This record gives sequence, structure tokens and C-alpha cells, in this order.
Amino acid sequence: MSEIIRQRRAELGLTQADLAALAGVDTRQIRRYEAGEGQPTLPIANAIAKALRISLDELAGEPTQRVDVSGNWWACWQTWNKGREILSSHQAHIRQTGDSLDIAAVTRGTHAFEEGGYLWRGEMRIWDNEILMGWYVADEGAVRSKGTMYFVLHQHGIQMTGRWVGLSYDGPIISGWSAMARTEDEAIALVNQLKEGKAPTHERH
Repeated sequence: MSEIIRQRRAELGLTQADLAALAGVDTRQIRRYEAGEGQPTLPIANAIAKALRISLDELAGEPTQRVDVSGNWWACWQTWNKGREILSSHQAHIRQTGDSLDIAAVTRGTHAFEEGGYLWRGEMRIWDNEILMGWYVADEGAVRSKGTMYFVLHQHGIQMTGRWVGLSYDGPIISGWSAMARTEDEAIALVNQLKEGKAPTHERH
């Protein structure tokens, strides 16, 4: 446990004082736990696990089979502008910490700013290595778009398909299909499958 606390704290860029504040304990306690000079009680262990964004099992050293989705992706979104459907694709980068994902568009995509192309960022969380849920918000001051994302993740983490719901140019509650894959062609093909009512297989049994 001492090694896990030390490694996870370093991965998150936290000092011992930072972790102590997040977990609601004294810094000296964190120092003792990391030195292997004591074990936290269950309530404190739970607080530390939450602060480190891991489960109690992981804190206790249980092996995990978490899918890794970090890296560069291509995203495709079914959107609308003045009632006209647009399939917009662009590159995005995901940084994963445990089950938490930070995601950011790195290109505006295939459409001009006036047609809905804009930079955005968001956060998602993986649930049971299968479902991703989160939010997004435009990263440019002139754009008001923001909303939620829901994806089903392929069991090997090679693609994700789902929907977005949010505020867009055409109204406050707009929704469309969306997909992310490792190549642009794959992402576009997945959205077209969803539009045709052909749900992509995720190979879960």
C-alpha cells in the first residue's frame, strides 16, 4: 500500500501535503503511510483512495484490468447548422488517470468556424471498462456550445460509439451520434453505421 500511495500521488502530481488535504488527514500521516510505518483505518483508506482516484482494492494492491484509452484519437460528430446535417471529424487527445479522462480537441476539424468547427475540452469517466460518461465545453470564447457525452467502449479500447447532447447553434437541446476511433475513416464509418441503425459490435459476451 505504501508504494501504491507514493506512485499514484506522483502520477497525479500531488505533494504529500496536497494528498493530506484532499483526504482530510495530517501530512505526517501520509508520510508515515508512504514509509510503511502504519496502515490507515478503513475510513481514512477510503478517503485516500478517492483522493488518488482509485478503488480501495487498487489501494490494497489488487491487480486491475483497466482499459487504456490514452493517446491520440479521431472523433466524428453528427451536428447541425441551420437544420443542415454536418458530419464533423477532427483529432483529439485523451490523457487517462485511472478511470478519469481529460479529453481535448487538437484540431477544429473538417468544417470552418462558421459551420461549427471549434476547439473544445472535456472530462469523462470509465465505468466497468465499458461505459464512458462525461461533459464537454467549447474552448473558444465566441462559442457557447457545451453538453454531455455518452459512449460505449469496445472491449479492447479501440473505438467508442455513442451520442452527445447539448447546447449548439441550432438550439439548447440538440443531440447527435458520435464516435471515436484511431483513424479518421474508422470514426466516420462508425457514425454512418449508427445513422443507418447498425450498432457497431463491441464484442462483449
